[in-house]
Amino acid sequence: MQKVPLPQGATIKEGSKVIGHIVEVTPAIAAAPARITFQFDQLISSHRAIPITADLRVIAGFMRLDEAQIPTMGAGESEVFRWLTTVQIGGDVVYGDGGPVIAGDDSHQVVGKRVDAGVVGLVRAKPGTNCRGPLDGNNNPQALWLFSSDACGVYGLEHLSIAHAGRTHPLGQIVLASDNGKLKIPSGTGMLLRTISNGTN
Repeated sequence: MQKVPLPQGATIKEGSKVIGHIVEVTPAIAAAPARITFQFDQLISSHRAIPITADLRVIAGFMRLDEAQIPTMGAGESEVFRWLTTVQIGGDVVYGDGGPVIAGDDSHQVVGKRVDAGVVGLVRAKPGTNCRGPLDGNNNPQALWLFSSDACGVYGLEHLSIAHAGRTHPLGQIVLASDNGKLKIPSGTGMLLRTISNGTN
């Protein structure tokens, strides 16, 4: 959904694709929720297929994605829409096109900046969750799109939970579960993945 910066100045182009497959689908029974297990295997970018292992940090419904793109206040007579303040999924505040991103839990902490089609910022651990901060010393700005630097878990998708994010064995296998008997991932749902390719996060 946005250009992804990589070490040494390389990038993954906006519009690149991530390809995966479904490992298992488990219908709901009286003692257990419906579950779907899937994993992402390849990044398709610049006509290259790159093997990856990815885990799931955040999943959000399309309504939350839309809300994150709507300015908190309407444009004035001389204001440009893309310059207006928005709020990321998870609470970080984005101050316009090219502007700073401020942590939702600390108004004095700059955690990134607005770029074309998204934001780049420092990934932060989320207290009380398994979502981690920088991995293996990689504290470079990451592409976060519409998500906060510490966004973690499920937003705007009732009855859905992340039963296994793919961070631990089986590595890369993501399991989503539903607590109401049906498991539905609506069209337009967005995910934030953390990927490993050739040992690089």
